[in-house]
Amino acid sequence: MTTPTGLTTLPFSAHPIRTDRLLLRPLTENDIDDVFAYQSIPEVVEFLPWPLRNHEESREHTLERAGFTQIENDNDRLVLGVELVGADGQSGPVIGDLSVFLASGPNAQIEIGWVFHPDHQRKGYATEAARALLELAFGEIGAHRVFARLDPHNTASVALCQRLGMRQEAYFRESEIFKGAWSDLAIYAILRREWEDEI
Repeated sequence: MTTPTGLTTLPFSAHPIRTDRLLLRPLTENDIDDVFAYQSIPEVVEFLPWPLRNHEESREHTLERAGFTQIENDNDRLVLGVELVGADGQSGPVIGDLSVFLASGPNAQIEIGWVFHPDHQRKGYATEAARALLELAFGEIGAHRVFARLDPHNTASVALCQRLGMRQEAYFRESEIFKGAWSDLAIYAILRREWEDEI
């Protein structure tokens, strides 16, 4: 049995990742309108710690998150825009974004999150992007465990976690006040060896 080690790949910098239909890459100023398109939809932000944003607020938020391109210390994060790529290889809109949080470098723990425009849901894009995100977390960053925290009433995210092979580790009843009301919290996670079995 090998001796456990923390992350040895830090600092880690974001880079573009191509999947069959998507390009995952750091956000840029050119993505502001696309990001605003989903940050301004009530059903999108219902389960996110964000308010509805006007265009200027979305612009500021996008530019801030465009700077999240490296993880080195605990609580650092990466943010990757999910760009739709046409069959001809031409760039399309950014239809969502993915987050990678360094929860603990010494314990090789990574938290992930996602948000997608509802017009592009139920087409397999979220699963395709999130699988690539797990591959990044386990393969390149070297995580031992990857987890997601979500409201268990967010059925789309619960289903995505299950498609990824993540298991529910915890369910906390009314554990926090979220947007003015008591909210439940679920933890879904997958270990490196479980991910390797999945693939």
